[in-house]
Amino acid sequence: MRISDNKIEEIRIAANIVDVISEYVQLRKRGKNYIGLCPFHSEKTPSFTVSEEKQIFNCFGCHKGGNVYKFLMEYEKISFIESVQELAQRYGVNIEVDEETTGKQSEQEILYDINTETAKYFSNNLLNSSEAEIAREYFQKRKIKPQTMRSFGLGYAFPSWDHFVNYAQDKKIDLERAISLGLIGQSNDGRLYDKFSGRIIFPIFSPNGRVVAFAGRIIEKKENSAKYLNSPESLIYVKGRILYGLSHSKDEIRKLDKAILVEGYMDLISLHQSGIKNVVAVSGTALTEEQVQLLSRYTKNVVLLFDADTAGIKASMRSIELLLKKDMEIKIASLPSGEDPDSFVNNFGREKFEEIIKKAQNFLEYQTEFYSNQGMFEDPSKTAEAIRELVKPVSIINDELKRSLLIKSIAKKFNLREKLLENELDKAIQSFGKQITNEERIRDKELIKKQLEAKLQKDRKISPREIRLEKEILKLLFEGKTEIVGFVFSQISPEEFLTEEHAKLAEIVYEAYKNNEEIIAASLIEKISDEKLQSFVLNLTFDKYSISRNWEDIYPGLPHEKILQKIAVDTVKRFRTEKINFEIKNNFRLIESATEEEERFELMKLNHELEKEKQKLNLNISIE
Repeated sequence: MRISDNKIEEIRIAANIVDVISEYVQLRKRGKNYIGLCPFHSEKTPSFTVSEEKQIFNCFGCHKGGNVYKFLMEYEKISFIESVQELAQRYGVNIEVDEETTGKQSEQEILYDINTETAKYFSNNLLNSSEAEIAREYFQKRKIKPQTMRSFGLGYAFPSWDHFVNYAQDKKIDLERAISLGLIGQSNDGRLYDKFSGRIIFPIFSPNGRVVAFAGRIIEKKENSAKYLNSPESLIYVKGRILYGLSHSKDEIRKLDKAILVEGYMDLISLHQSGIKNVVAVSGTALTEEQVQLLSRYTKNVVLLFDADTAGIKASMRSIELLLKKDMEIKIASLPSGEDPDSFVNNFGREKFEEIIKKAQNFLEYQTEFYSNQGMFEDPSKTAEAIRELVKPVSIINDELKRSLLIKSIAKKFNLREKLLENELDKAIQSFGKQITNEERIRDKELIKKQLEAKLQKDRKISPREIRLEKEILKLLFEGKTEIVGFVFSQISPEEFLTEEHAKLAEIVYEAYKNNEEIIAASLIEKISDEKLQSFVLNLTFDKYSISRNWEDIYPGLPHEKILQKIAVDTVKRFRTEKINFEIKNNFRLIESATEEEERFELMKLNHELEKEKQKLNLNISIE
């Protein structure tokens, strides 16, 4: 089922968020907003705020927030579509269902629906069928409780050729799509068969809790049968972009600001059942950049806990580089030989497991111990090789201070001169960056200049002042005034924002403005898929002073619209001035490294033009 975007917006406009939330929460007026006790967590002092002007809510205690649909979804535990239907019925808006399913979004919804129905089928088999006793015994031996089975949607596929095929036909599931999702197989003679036959089932969820795929583990060994069978990649599932268990663990990861990364499904499930819930699993694949990027939305602190066997150690070593690239803080925990997280927590309990986590080593300590166990410090040539290997991951770290401290640590441990290790570090950085690959490129003066400019840009540290200015621009954009938004985008493009998150938000507003859509926070926030960004926008929007200053004190008696215009002009001027100042500073750094007088002259001339441009800003920027 798909409801058109225009209809969804019509219903949202019809439903005043204050009226809707007042049916569930006692609200009272405070200034321009309404406040009350948050319905999503226990509190004695109200931190739950509703803006009638912007049609959004936000809790400064538990950080839940969004528009009227999000409130109903959170409060009543219903889907987005159900929240739209409920409000449509309440406000007498007739829903015209868009039956066309050829578009990308509607195709995704069909695949999600098929997987949801299939997950119910597998779960019902496991929990209620007498034929699934073998699967229940398997989980009982692994000490998995029925409640945990329900929580993770664990299931069972009957050991028959066509049980699910028949079920799918009865439920009118599109068989071609079921084949594409890897739920049904097709033999050379065209006969359909159950793909997961005779396996226990682990549904794989997206971060927001939708079933995107399945993994099936064989119970009874069969010749030519793989231990695990996984869904193929599809429109809704890319294996390298999913972390198993994230939908169950993301809140706890945020709360503790730490994630424990394990290898398998059962590792995660057993830990979760034992009360250790800030866990995600890579699920039988090597850690990918996309998975690291996904995890970095929730925390920068990761504890690697892979199996203590050779494969687990190698997986840890490979993962370190990917995590360091994203500036993650990494520790590695080691289990006793022969143990994995699943067996350890079941054999020794939660407290002993938490002791293991507390003793986790930083990546240098872990690698040093690994090379020591390999006997690499017993021979001078091997020792040199091991030390070079220790320096390599340090070269990936962007933070210069952190790099320096780690080099000091290695030098102290092996009683070496820091300068010697710094030379090795420089070699590793050059090798890692691969900035220059051959003699011709080195001789190419223009390319060297571009490389220097790129390096200066890469090394650039965003100042607190620049971050503050970008936030002020975003506050202007989310004020919901089309005239202000148009003025801002006539002077600033989304690509000019230095902070990635700020650029994404500016792009969302820009697209809405370009398409003549309504510029209001309640509508814009629906376009933000990242929960951290949603929370950031809500906090930004509900800031005590929307543009970071007390308007009334600065401009007493001036109408709100005029105040906003004045602040918009002032903020844009300061933003443009900051950009010009950086360009001038950058040119001075290029002048210092220039090898020819002509090049220096051109750069100085350019700086002169930039200074003149800066002086003209007061004349050239106006909202009228």
